[in-house]
Amino acid sequence: MNTKTIIEAIGYVGSALVLVSFLMASVVKLRIVNSVGSVIFTIYAFIIHSYPTAIMNLCLVMINIYYLVKLSNTNVEYDFVKLNKEDSLLKYIVDCYKDDIMKCFPGINMDFSEANVGYAVCHKGTPTGILLGSLNDGLLEIMLDYSTPEYRDFSIGKYLMSKLPEEGVKSLVYRGSDVNHKAYLSKLGFVQKGGYYEKVL
Repeated sequence: MNTKTIIEAIGYVGSALVLVSFLMASVVKLRIVNSVGSVIFTIYAFIIHSYPTAIMNLCLVMINIYYLVKLSNTNVEYDFVKLNKEDSLLKYIVDCYKDDIMKCFPGINMDFSEANVGYAVCHKGTPTGILLGSLNDGLLEIMLDYSTPEYRDFSIGKYLMSKLPEEGVKSLVYRGSDVNHKAYLSKLGFVQKGGYYEKVL
């Protein structure tokens, strides 16, 4: 592989990351990936002596860093809403995000008729997540713990965990698919025990 090919590859990688970033629903992930792509493209621009392109991409990196810092210093305020399985809000959320729920939890049973507790997390009136399960003697068997793509940054889960003790929940068990869920479960302190995960509050 000659030098020219390597230089062109750097440019293509930078461009690809910038483009891919705009496909991301999460604003935080978008800005992080966009920044990485812009840094790589800046390097490419300097190598080929395209200084206007380099300056533009450096500015993009600085703008992204500014907003990432701003987002990290902003406390998002959530509202905790109790639901039941007949609640219209619950049905609305599940229907709206059915495809994404099935993608996040491969093989999930979308029949939640056995759930006896449900909670929604909202931000400024917008539903951002739901938790459904069966609560018996302080043990909550999780059937669904879902966050919408825009708010999938662990903050909703942490907020829920802080509210559940007030609802009589002492521990939680999750037996569903962890294919796309391992990082979330680990971040919230769930411990893997054989074929399921458990968290004691």
